[in-house]
Amino acid sequence: MALIREEIPDDYDAVRELNRTAFEGEAEGELVDRLRSDGAVIVSLVAVEGCDIVGHILFSDLLIEIDQAILHAVSLAPMAVAPTFQRRGIGSDLVRHGLAVCRERGKSVVVVLGHPEYYPRFGFSTELAKSLRGPYSGDAWMALELVPDALDGVQGTVRYPKAFDVFS
Repeated sequence: MALIREEIPDDYDAVRELNRTAFEGEAEGELVDRLRSDGAVIVSLVAVEGCDIVGHILFSDLLIEIDQAILHAVSLAPMAVAPTFQRRGIGSDLVRHGLAVCRERGKSVVVVLGHPEYYPRFGFSTELAKSLRGPYSGDAWMALELVPDALDGVQGTVRYPKAFDVFS
């Protein structure tokens, strides 16, 4: 079982390499670097086996504009597990632990663009996300209430931080 802990600066290079390997590209690692430098990180966790970082998950600030108000939410992105360590429950442990830390830090809503077969097991729902306009839609666009009814009656527009422009 991997140890899950908060990321520290000494982990940054390993996290960048993990994202490069897991996603077969540079975008996710660059996103993580940008979110860090912008001060937008809410939770960043690593999974460690021995001396190696084998998993990483990041939760960052996300704004939902509602009429004349702002709902401060959280984006789950990215989440990566080293290919040779996948299907061992490390990703699930990272998600569960990360959501628990988000709750402890007073967050009420998490949004993810992810595998529709994977994220619902943690409570994410495409139905909850339907009232949120944003750059994404469909079965992979999901939301989770960390506080019951946090999205009840909410119709809003999701504004991702500029760091996400790396995917444009």
